[in-house]
Amino acid sequence: MKNQIQKAALISGIGIFIMVLTVPVAEFVIFPELIDYKNAEITFNNIKENRSLFTTGIFLHLITLICDVVVAWSLYLFLRPTNKDFSLLVALFRIVFALVTLAALLNLISLLNLTSNSDYLSAFDHSLYSKVLLAIKNFNLQWSFAFVFFGIYLILLGVLTYKASYVPRIFGILLIIAGAGYLIDTLRSFFFPSVEMSYLMITFFGELLFMFWLLIKGWRVKIIED
Repeated sequence: MKNQIQKAALISGIGIFIMVLTVPVAEFVIFPELIDYKNAEITFNNIKENRSLFTTGIFLHLITLICDVVVAWSLYLFLRPTNKDFSLLVALFRIVFALVTLAALLNLISLLNLTSNSDYLSAFDHSLYSKVLLAIKNFNLQWSFAFVFFGIYLILLGVLTYKASYVPRIFGILLIIAGAGYLIDTLRSFFFPSVEMSYLMITFFGELLFMFWLLIKGWRVKIIED
């Protein structure tokens, strides 16, 4: 029977894998079909007429948030033998990221009410159009801010992984690089939005490579907990 460490590694890998599938579908498939940032009225009507599709995008984000919490806990268990307190700190940063993202997601949930057919909302009230687009922009801004915590999380996770004797050190280095990439890109979007740093995208694959290791080899590590 797999010990707790092995199970935690497998759960972590599966959780990250699910997230790799959910958010991209919402952000690159569903929402681009419905949202036109240059035309608030079209966006309003698209969401109103495709309520189920928009709701699917929201729930894909919700599934991702649940996976964030699960992965935070499972990686805490996986890396706890290396340093229990530091592992807990790392997990807390991912949970904070999930909470800030949840707060951002509430902006999209509010659109389900704004675009409903209830009597107290008039489709001829043009102010509703701008409110819908504003809510979407608020979501994007707040979600972007959440990645400050995610970047710090990955850096700390990389340090902890680097110190773990049962994990190849290269993954610790890759996670640190990925975290730095997220942190720099997020801060750039707030302080220097006109600066182009699309090349930082290449650094984001650190967690993805770590996921593959967790799924292929990580769940078979054998260590003895104190």
